[in-house]
Amino acid sequence: MGIEEGIFDSLPQRVLDNLRHPASENALVWNLIYPLAGPGIPIQSVLALRPLWGTPFLQQEEDSLEPFFWGYAISGQRLPELDSTLRAINGPGPQTEVDLFLVGQNNLVLVEAKNRSGLGRCSRYQKGHCPEILGGNKSNQSCRYWNAPEARFSDFAEMEPRPTPEGPTPACSTHYQLARTLLVGRELARRTQKRLHFWMILPRKRWDSLQRTWVDFCDRLHEDAIWRRMRVLAWEDVRDLF
Repeated sequence: MGIEEGIFDSLPQRVLDNLRHPASENALVWNLIYPLAGPGIPIQSVLALRPLWGTPFLQQEEDSLEPFFWGYAISGQRLPELDSTLRAINGPGPQTEVDLFLVGQNNLVLVEAKNRSGLGRCSRYQKGHCPEILGGNKSNQSCRYWNAPEARFSDFAEMEPRPTPEGPTPACSTHYQLARTLLVGRELARRTQKRLHFWMILPRKRWDSLQRTWVDFCDRLHEDAIWRRMRVLAWEDVRDLF
């Protein structure tokens, strides 16, 4: 579907490979959103859907949202300010990949799509390579998400205590994917002067398995305004939108 679009000349090879597998999250995102794109997706139509989690009937002025899949418009254009935002947040490490951005005149929506996978955790902690544990508080060995001013998880969410060799799995590992995605969204919204939303879309039957982690992350957020614009939607409801 839509293989003639310019985006297919721009997407990373890994995403292109995944699109060949109908059950992959990449394929599901494309097949779900591409037919809805048209002249734009009305934000009120999506907000009118009853979420699996989130504030129902959230009032919002009308705005037409353009989809950017993995940071690319259907035409193949890169989302403005995204690459500079990723460099500022992620530094020299692996870049955060967001499944879908929905961009309007006044609103910026980041969408995390899930099908069979769970929410990503910190691979360095899981492999025993956590710099907070190995390097202590030395500035050249500590984790940027604890110490870099532009990338601290703790600026917007409660992440204490820090990782320790004897302690339980820290929140910064459990919520690594969600926190990095929200970091990118906050900075990109600041640079583009848009209102930030963060949604997760998943099959209705998967919600029970991810609910505890999602709710725990949302409960840690410092800003009520961000909390109210977090929501979880069922694939099935979005598919039937139009």
